[in-house]
Amino acid sequence: MEKIGFGGGCHWCTEGVFQALRGVVSVDQGFVQSEAPSDAWAEGVIVTFDPRVIGLATLAEVHLRTHSANGTYSPGGRYRSAIYIFDASQRDEAARTVARYARETGEPARTLVCPFVGFKPSDARYQDYYRTDPNRPFCQRYIDPKLDYIRKNFADIMLPDGTGHHVERGGFSTAAPPVPPEGTGGS
Repeated sequence: MEKIGFGGGCHWCTEGVFQALRGVVSVDQGFVQSEAPSDAWAEGVIVTFDPRVIGLATLAEVHLRTHSANGTYSPGGRYRSAIYIFDASQRDEAARTVARYARETGEPARTLVCPFVGFKPSDARYQDYYRTDPNRPFCQRYIDPKLDYIRKNFADIMLPDGTGHHVERGGFSTAAPPVPPEGTGGS
């Protein structure tokens, strides 16, 4: 398993996006810190993922396309657009993905690639924000459109019901089962 961090706008939205993807084992929502000048705590998530199922470049691309990566963010602000790397081997792949995104959109990507320094979780009442009540007005207004985008553009990596839950017969929803690595005979 590997870890990578993402920040860009509200961490409730970012959490909901990554919980909907195959190969993501867990998403910790809270506040992330990097080195100066990006050392102020900013909203973000820490994603634990299985690189045999989903790669860092794919996670970074989903991130760039589901928040305002070209928007004006303050590097020291609460809503820093960033990819937080956990080791130096992640830096080049994250930077290449950001550069490719900027070329494709024709606009500068203001998403920073920063070393991860620290994490503070959000209050328990905000954890699993989308999963606990997707009918909240906030979820419907801000998170549902992001999930619709993933459903349309990244359907092959989205979990069965597109919300990070596996739907059992009878309509009961549980945590998604592990996805076998590609080429191992799993469905």
